[in-house]
Amino acid sequence: MEWWQMALYILFLLIGMVLLVKGADWFVDGASNIAKALKIPSLIIGLTLVSMGTSAPEAAVSITSAINNNVEMSVGNVVGSNIFNTLFILGLSAMIMPLVINRDMKHFDIPIMLGLYILLAICCFVISPGSIDRWQGGVLLAAFIAYMVFLFLRSKNTPDENPEFLEEKEKMPIWKAIVLTVVGLAAIIVGGTFSVDCAEVLALEWGMSESLVGLTILALGTSLPELVTSVVASIKKENDIAIGNVIGSNLFNVMFILGISAMITPHTLAPDAGLTIGWMIASAVALLLISFFYKTTKKWHGALMFGGYVVFITLLILQNYGIISLIA
Repeated sequence: MEWWQMALYILFLLIGMVLLVKGADWFVDGASNIAKALKIPSLIIGLTLVSMGTSAPEAAVSITSAINNNVEMSVGNVVGSNIFNTLFILGLSAMIMPLVINRDMKHFDIPIMLGLYILLAICCFVISPGSIDRWQGGVLLAAFIAYMVFLFLRSKNTPDENPEFLEEKEKMPIWKAIVLTVVGLAAIIVGGTFSVDCAEVLALEWGMSESLVGLTILALGTSLPELVTSVVASIKKENDIAIGNVIGSNLFNVMFILGISAMITPHTLAPDAGLTIGWMIASAVALLLISFFYKTTKKWHGALMFGGYVVFITLLILQNYGIISLIA
């Protein structure tokens, strides 16, 4: 490939990433205003629309990958995004400002996330070794619906603790909110297509596997909305938003995105799936232990989590280029 062709693919990849991030921003703004106009509680907005909106890039990339039969990229994007969300984003947020993990998050959402990861591992390595079948995707989607019902019922007994973060922006007319939501969704879809197609070409040119592209380039790019939301929330001392956005996005990624993409195309896992899913489980265990033994996160917790992500990425890159082997 000529240098100018490679430069063009990189340019289109960057354009795709910008469309994904900006589209997610528009989608969240529009959908949040529609929800507020319909008087949906702010907790539901925060844990559903905000987390789903910031996960829209992952949805676009994974579903597009599944349609194009790039299943390793689809799984890699979800797993890589979840590891990035927990270790990098929460690690960075905790280094900026101590985070208080509320009781509901500690007793419900984080254990549910860990349980979901373990269930995914059982499906991938015990029930149907090396794959995620369509019926398993259906189970994940059913779990997503059940979790949404659980969230809604739980919200009725939960006070509105952080309405300010969700109401910072001036209210917009309902027609404008609908237009913004539709335009945002269109930008996400176009950006997802650009990102996947360009990343696949560059991966082959650079000798990277589809799985590694999903776990690194696409995972980092599609997680930018979560990064911005959680870091800003951390600076503003909005703990529930900073942590809830990450946990909600992680749950949405596995239950909805992986569920629907597996129903479109059954997934065959990459050889290093044991390492990556294991690291994802370890990140959830670390967060659960921190929440149970400490009232607030410490800066050294954040540094350890951040360091865990750096080690993870380093191992993946070294393995991809044959410098080390971590596959049994």
